[in-house]
Amino acid sequence: MNKDKRILSGMRPTGRLHLGNLHGALKNWIQLQDQYDCYFFVADWHALTTDYADPAAIRQNTWDMILDWFAAGLDPQKAVVFIQSRVKEHAELYLLLGMITPLAWLERNPTYKEQQQQLETKDLSTYGFLGYPVLQAADIIIYRAHGVPVGKDQLPHVELTREIARRFNFIYHREVFPIPDALLTEAPVLPGTDGRKMSKSYGNCIYMTEPEESVRRKILQMVTDPQRARRSDPGDPEKCPVFEYHKLYSTAEEIADVVQGCRTAGIGCVDCKKILLPHLLGHLGPMREKRAALEKDMEEVKAAVQSGIERAGREARQTMALVVETVGLGNHA
Repeated sequence: MNKDKRILSGMRPTGRLHLGNLHGALKNWIQLQDQYDCYFFVADWHALTTDYADPAAIRQNTWDMILDWFAAGLDPQKAVVFIQSRVKEHAELYLLLGMITPLAWLERNPTYKEQQQQLETKDLSTYGFLGYPVLQAADIIIYRAHGVPVGKDQLPHVELTREIARRFNFIYHREVFPIPDALLTEAPVLPGTDGRKMSKSYGNCIYMTEPEESVRRKILQMVTDPQRARRSDPGDPEKCPVFEYHKLYSTAEEIADVVQGCRTAGIGCVDCKKILLPHLLGHLGPMREKRAALEKDMEEVKAAVQSGIERAGREARQTMALVVETVGLGNHA
C-alpha cells in the first residue's frame, strides 16, 4: 500500500473495450487502485489529434469505455475517474509547456512518423498531432504524478514528459513538478481471431462484454497453428493464437494436457477450443452482467464521473496557481 504516491494513466475513447485492452492495461489499473492514489482519465482531447475531422463518435465512445472500466472492476470510490476535456487546466498547462518545449524533441518522437505511416489515410500534418506529447506531459504533471504505468512502447513518451518537467523546473528555478517515473508493466499481447495483434482496425476483436454466443462463435472460428491442416497433424502450441488464451484462463493441468495433445495430435483444434471456452465465458459473464446493470443506472455512473471531474479539477487548479505564480503571470493589478 502506497497511497501517498500518485499514479496517472489514460485511454483514448475508442468505445467498447476488447480483451487486448483488458489484459494490456485495465487489469493493471484495477490492481493499482488498491495500492496507490490513482487518477484515470478518458483522453478525449487526444482522440481529436487523429480524428479531428470525424469526432461524432467520441461522446458515445467515452461512456462505452467508462462502462467497461467499471464493469471490469475499476472503482470510482478508490480511484479518481474523470474526462480530460472537463478539466480545462490541462489545456492551460499544455499551452505554457508548449512555450518551452524544443521543436526537435517532438520531431524525434519515435511514434510521430510511425503513426503518420500507419494512419496514412488521415491528414496528420497538424500542430495538434505533432504537439500531442506535450498535452500528454501536461496530463501527467498537472497532477504532480509520481508514476505512469506503461508498456515498453510508451516509454519514450514518459521520458519526454520527464524532460519537459525538468526543463520547466530548471528555467524557472523552482521544483514545481516531481519527475514522474515510468512503471513498466509486462502485459500479454493478446492475438485477435485472425492471429494478428487484437485491434479494432483489423476487425479481429473479442470484446469484454459482448454476448456469450458471439464469443463462442469467434473462438470456435479462430485461426490455430497453420501446421495442423488436418486433425492428425501434430502442432506447436506456441505457434497457436488460441494457446495464448489458455495461458490466461485455463488451469495448469489443462494447459499441460493441451500442450501434450497438440504436439501428439491427441486432440484436435476444436477440442482445444472447447477446453478454453468454459473458462473464458465464465470470466466474461460477470463483467457483461455488471455492465448491463450499470447501463440501467447511467445517472449514477455519470455522478461518479462528475465527482472525479471535481476532484481532478481541484488538484489541477492548485497546480496551475503555482505554475502561474512561477511563470510570473499572476495578478497584474
